[in-house]
Amino acid sequence: MTKSQAIKHFGSISALAKALNVTYEAVRQWEVVPELRQYQIERITQGTLKASQHDAAA
Repeated sequence: MTKSQAIKHFGSISALAKALNVTYEAVRQWEVVPELRQYQIERITQGTLKASQHDAAA
């Protein structure tokens, strides 16, 4: 998911931050949504937003 998708779903950066129990500034500083936060958002939204799948090859 992108940062803008998450913000759009929650309606604002403030609402997204509150749902994740983090500060507005923490969310604002993301260039991309951190992977663990993506899974947290997926769970909070009951799968409406999906975490991006990355190859774990290495």
